[in-house]
Amino acid sequence: MTRTPSSGEPGSSSNKNEGRDSSPQHGPAWRRPRFRQWRGLLGTVAALALVGTTGAVVLIWTQYEGIVADLPTVEGLRTYQPPVMSRLYASDDRLIAELADERRVFVPSSAIPDRVKNAFIAAEDQKFWTHKGVDPMAIARAGLTDLTRGKGRRPIGASTITQQVARVMLLGSNAVSMKRKAKEAFLAMRIEQVLPKEKILEIYLNEIYLGSGAYGIGAAAQTYFNKPLDQLDDAEAAFLGALPKSPTNYNPVRFPEAARGRRNWVLERMAETGALTHEAARAAEAEPLIPHTFVRPGPAPGSEWFAEEVRRQLLEKYGQDMTMQGGLDVHTSLDPALQLTAQTVLRQGLMAYDRAHGGWRGPVKHLQTVSASSSQEEWVAALNAEAVPLGMLDQWRLAVVLDPAHGRVGWLEGAVVRRGAAMQGGTPQTGEIQDRDLAWTRRFRLLKAGDLVMIEPHAGSSRVALMQVPHVEGAVVTLNARTGRVMALVGGWSFQTSQFDRATQALRQPGSSFKPFVYLQAMEQGISPSQSFDDSPVSYGTWHPNNYEKDFWGPTSLHDALRESRNLVTIRLAAHIGIKNVADLATRIGLVDSMPHVLPAALGAVETTVLKEAGAYASLAAGGRKVIPTLIDDVQDREGHVIWRPEGISLVSASAQAGDANATQPAPGQPSDADAIFPDAPKGQDADKVPAPAAAPLQDNAVKIIMPGQDETPEVQDNRPRVASEQSAFQITTMLQDVIRRGTGVQAGKGIENPVAGKTGTSQNFNDAWFAGYSPDLVTVVWIGFDTPTSLGKNETGGAIAGPIWNKVMKTALEGRPKLDFAAPEGVTLVRYDTGRGVAIDAFKPGQIPGVSVSLADNGASHELTAADTGAENMPDSESDMAAGAGQSGAGAASPGQAATPGAAKAPPAASGGDIGMGGLY
Repeated sequence: MTRTPSSGEPGSSSNKNEGRDSSPQHGPAWRRPRFRQWRGLLGTVAALALVGTTGAVVLIWTQYEGIVADLPTVEGLRTYQPPVMSRLYASDDRLIAELADERRVFVPSSAIPDRVKNAFIAAEDQKFWTHKGVDPMAIARAGLTDLTRGKGRRPIGASTITQQVARVMLLGSNAVSMKRKAKEAFLAMRIEQVLPKEKILEIYLNEIYLGSGAYGIGAAAQTYFNKPLDQLDDAEAAFLGALPKSPTNYNPVRFPEAARGRRNWVLERMAETGALTHEAARAAEAEPLIPHTFVRPGPAPGSEWFAEEVRRQLLEKYGQDMTMQGGLDVHTSLDPALQLTAQTVLRQGLMAYDRAHGGWRGPVKHLQTVSASSSQEEWVAALNAEAVPLGMLDQWRLAVVLDPAHGRVGWLEGAVVRRGAAMQGGTPQTGEIQDRDLAWTRRFRLLKAGDLVMIEPHAGSSRVALMQVPHVEGAVVTLNARTGRVMALVGGWSFQTSQFDRATQALRQPGSSFKPFVYLQAMEQGISPSQSFDDSPVSYGTWHPNNYEKDFWGPTSLHDALRESRNLVTIRLAAHIGIKNVADLATRIGLVDSMPHVLPAALGAVETTVLKEAGAYASLAAGGRKVIPTLIDDVQDREGHVIWRPEGISLVSASAQAGDANATQPAPGQPSDADAIFPDAPKGQDADKVPAPAAAPLQDNAVKIIMPGQDETPEVQDNRPRVASEQSAFQITTMLQDVIRRGTGVQAGKGIENPVAGKTGTSQNFNDAWFAGYSPDLVTVVWIGFDTPTSLGKNETGGAIAGPIWNKVMKTALEGRPKLDFAAPEGVTLVRYDTGRGVAIDAFKPGQIPGVSVSLADNGASHELTAADTGAENMPDSESDMAAGAGQSGAGAASPGQAATPGAAKAPPAASGGDIGMGGLY
């Protein structure tokens, strides 16, 4: 049957059937047009994209705002001053030490060779001159590389030089994170807006760490090639450019092949950028990479004590940052040759004392693996494994005993010795200990095979000397007597063993080396050098002082008493002039910071340092001007400006000097202020017997500084305060000359033809041995003792121990200097006369009669003194005489403080209490 087509009209049977067929129950579903589906999908995607983009923009903006808000300012880079090490120079401009937290030598951009700049640009940032802080192409290239390298590996960098400056100078972080990289990029773009390219490159090349303790290219050139920057060739410049990637992995000593390969890669990059021709690059690649040994300056040999004291003073004056990073140039007064001499002479003296008193203390160690039958390979291997003992001198060697019967030892010659580390390398050597040293060991402890000992080989001989580090210590200071410039300072046996400076930090009793300042106060009060005081037994309560020799001379001139260091005369003199006046003078002159007003202090029962005593003796040599010891001549900042120099002496015009002198002269007839300065001075004396008061300090506006190119003749103006009159200081000098000529300091003066003056010092129980002396232009002070106060031994005085050391140091210091005499000031007369114990030469002021002892006013000193006056309550009852012999004191003793007159009867002897008390003896 034929089916009639549908007409398509509504209501037809055909449409009805179609409706039924499109229902879910009756055939396929009716479908919407396809374009409507895509329109809905695109709308949804667009909506999601809009929301996502908005959210991303908000998120990125929020992150940007957070990053930008935390960025540091870049304005500080305009005035960039890198932390630069400070340098110390000796008086001859020799570099003696460097002070640095980071070893950096700043080099301005104008002084950096182009080849060095090109090497770093080729290796680190080829588009440095054209980009604006970041290199987008390099970032994209690094990103693609990181995606293909796999996980677990550190991403490669794409930082420009500007970004590295931002990280090092402003961020201070190497953390691997997108946030840090973003900060770095934003800062780099800001830096490019603020600074020119040359300045950015200058900062980078001076700040970057290049390994082996070198910061910046200046220090790196010294460290790796021991050259200044402008002497590097292309290959050396390329090697420096290779280091920023990894200074450790390209260290030329540890990894020579890797370092050479990286250097050649930099040379190839330089050729690609046109900085080098390909021929020059090939030639540079053929050069061997041979680093040269660089020894960092400082301290120079022997200068450790001096340099450390300078460092302490700089830290106190400028603080840690300025001292270690401020780029200071510090010019010091150190005389390197004299410093080495003082150190050597002191060590010889300490070794001589130790050998005479300490005995052989045995080997450093015993090696169980070495016996008399050991082969050379065995003892060399055992010796190589041993560390060098602290305190061992550079010229000594660590040796092992091979044959104790004959004293045969073996050691390694030419070894590289590091303190506290093992010896490395060296040629095996053998020799025999000299006979006297073998005898020395037999008296105390026999040597055994395998004993580890210290020796000093003799040049050109197979004999060696047996050595040991002494336990006794010492100190030496030599300075210019007129200016106070310290020329040599030795603080002990070895700086490596102990950095405690016994010249500046150890407070010790000066003993009788303090006495000249008691006598100086007497001279200031108009007392004559020929004035007699009684040298006889005396007791102050429970204190029974005595002379070192335990004898008594009766009436004794001050000259003889100082020459022979008579304690009892010094005590009576101090009681007469007033111990308070002595204390005031000792404080003003800088010998002590404070001093108790008790009589034992007049014998040196006070505490001072070697450096302070040197300054006090320099004040005597300088005619009573206060001399403050200085180690620093001037300090210059990194730009060469002098920011500090010692005060007191200046260079002024002759006209200004004359004007100042006229301004400070007292008017005729002006009353003297001597009584106010010396309240205990005898009243009623002639005015010419009392020193004039010190001149008022010169006003700053009265000084006309001479500048280079001016025609006026410059003169030296001394603005230092006067602590004693020139006449009084010269009187003490003439008396101290006789101490060396025929007194307690004879050993110190042997063989010295120049005029010298000085004084011995020995403290209670022989704990401290001193000698302090001077020529017209040099002062040297020597101290010997144990760190923990212990007796040096019976009769071991300053003259016996310290005097010979002083002698050798002064001979060297005076060598080549003009032979100067102590200049007599106006107002004194030099007279040769008989003191009663020999002929002497003394200086006398007007009105003083040579050889005459006048009757002095008691000045209140003859009253019965109490324990508070003598300090007896501070002395232990167990103190005993320092030397054997009968002392005398008691009922027959002279009255305390009694002034002696010529012809006075000597007090009869009595039973001895014997205590010498706290103070100096000899």
